[in-house]
Amino acid sequence: MINTFLFPSDYFNKNKVDSSLYAEYITCKEINDTHIILFSYRKWFEDKIIELTSIPTKNTVVIYRGWMMIPEVYEKFYAALKAYNITLINNPNAYKLMHIFPNVYKSIQEDTAKILTFSLHQPIDLNIIKNNGINKFLVKDYVKSVKGSNFPSSFRVDMSQEEFDGWMKVFYQYRGNLLTGGICIKEFLNLKHYDDNTNEYRVYYANNKICSISKNSGQGYLTPLPPEELIQKYANLQSNYYTIDYAQLEDNSWIIIECGDGQVSGLSDSQDYVDYYKNLILCFE
Repeated sequence: MINTFLFPSDYFNKNKVDSSLYAEYITCKEINDTHIILFSYRKWFEDKIIELTSIPTKNTVVIYRGWMMIPEVYEKFYAALKAYNITLINNPNAYKLMHIFPNVYKSIQEDTAKILTFSLHQPIDLNIIKNNGINKFLVKDYVKSVKGSNFPSSFRVDMSQEEFDGWMKVFYQYRGNLLTGGICIKEFLNLKHYDDNTNEYRVYYANNKICSISKNSGQGYLTPLPPEELIQKYANLQSNYYTIDYAQLEDNSWIIIECGDGQVSGLSDSQDYVDYYKNLILCFE
């Protein structure tokens, strides 16, 4: 059984959980036979030093629930915890596979939008995008897009190269030191809307089993679920704990829009935290 969880602490108090994860922490704490360890947020993210509230007496497989790290930092985190008898549920290769979308793309290519990748700060010729059959697209780095700003949600290949180059400068400014991997040009597909919301679901997979399926876009309660055969199709990726986000298209077909390492993927607003943690533990029995 895997029932030990690692959370980041509050920035100022190493013995209190990070406030953004308080609801998960309390839920986990109230479930029988769970064990919780906190690590100092400030010590790790600023100084790369591990400081724990408790140390297992023998090697223990632990599920991390916390903030994203670039793969290079996660690899150091994984190695540093080994010295304290902690082995994270996902090794660095598994983390990198699911956290970096182009890495997992070849495994899900049949059921996701077409992508093109470019090195950071490499000029991106709109003609290359057009010649690959993409007319409308999103811009992301290998992990995240720019949200909550005036940065366009999509672009068309018939815009001027000069205008697009200007927006790419804005993209780099917004992403700053959060830039990860490279640039991902992702084909834009029309998602189905119910009132003002798209129909998206986040599926957590644990130990190659379906742990939870939850609404992930604020949609109502009567929207269709992704097809069971599609969800089952991706239950055997090379990771112990990961997420896949599915979305319904206007033609009622379904695609994958995002993937992630389960340890750093947030629970949905509509998620039942108690059911989630109980199911997660059951998946690893």
